[in-house]
Amino acid sequence: MPVEPKVKEPPERERSVDDAASARHNGKLTPSERNQRRAQAKVAGQVVQTAGAGRRDRLFPYALIAPASVMELLIHIIPMALGVYIAFLGLNQFTIGNWLQAPFVGLENFVTGLDPDGPIGSQFYAALLRTVVYTLISVGAAWALGMFAAVLLTSKVKGRGFLRTLFLTPYALPQYVGAIAWAFMFNQRDGVINRILVQDLGILDEGPFWLLGGNAFWVTVVVTVWQFWPFAFLMLLAALQNIPDDVYEAAALDGASLWKQFTTITLPMIRQANVVMLLILSLWIFNQFNIPYVLFGPASPPEATLISPLIYEQSFNYWNFGVGGAMSALLLVALVIASAFYIKLVMPKGKALHD
Repeated sequence: MPVEPKVKEPPERERSVDDAASARHNGKLTPSERNQRRAQAKVAGQVVQTAGAGRRDRLFPYALIAPASVMELLIHIIPMALGVYIAFLGLNQFTIGNWLQAPFVGLENFVTGLDPDGPIGSQFYAALLRTVVYTLISVGAAWALGMFAAVLLTSKVKGRGFLRTLFLTPYALPQYVGAIAWAFMFNQRDGVINRILVQDLGILDEGPFWLLGGNAFWVTVVVTVWQFWPFAFLMLLAALQNIPDDVYEAAALDGASLWKQFTTITLPMIRQANVVMLLILSLWIFNQFNIPYVLFGPASPPEATLISPLIYEQSFNYWNFGVGGAMSALLLVALVIASAFYIKLVMPKGKALHD
């Protein structure tokens, strides 16, 4: 019986090449090509996912500050720009009904507000000078009380926790609540201040009028210092706690007195905190409106009229909205220039407030 000759099988590589050619001819992919395509698709997906994650990471901080930015725009930026715009309009009781159609008067409101011989300009300069004096006295007293309390409670004194809570009480109370309480206390007829001075201590024969005349200015200073000195205390206490005790111990071993340690160690090492605290406190007190308004009502006594209540009076008591807007714009420019000059003056070259 004849034996059929054996057909020689092609090598493995030739079979794979033939299979691949046949698969391509039939429109199909070989297993190796499918695996390669899967690997490429996976890498491409990872690249796209990484790019998307990177884009989300870049946009996430902006998404977080977007609500605050919108509120800042609606509450501060737009009203500020609107106030500057009103400063150039003849907006008064006759045109307030259709204020968008109020006549454009240019710099007339600024001239009226700055004219020292005019009734409004004379009040403006007097109120501005009074506000500067009021700010210097209030900030100085608040800083002195805050520094004394911070140094006292930094040392190992008994009841520090209770005293810290007690000292922060005025700052925790709303300004309106504190000012109303002080207004009752300074009442001429039945206030607790006159009761103590006249009936209890017998220092005065008759209770003075604290909320009228020249006394009204000092009442404003007292209430302002009481309201804001805890903020100075809180800032200075946090700064003092960052000073190492070893520095004071070394100074004491060298024979330095407590006053010498305070002037050569404490003040220089909390200088940055002092700079920031004094700037914030000065801006708050210079623009103070709540305390005079609660103490004296819509119209402050002439001896105690500050710049912010004066702007309110001109705008809402006398309906001179254009003049009030001009005063506000002048005040804004003055505060920006004064703040920039203060930072440039007190900060060393090359330093920043956050350093």
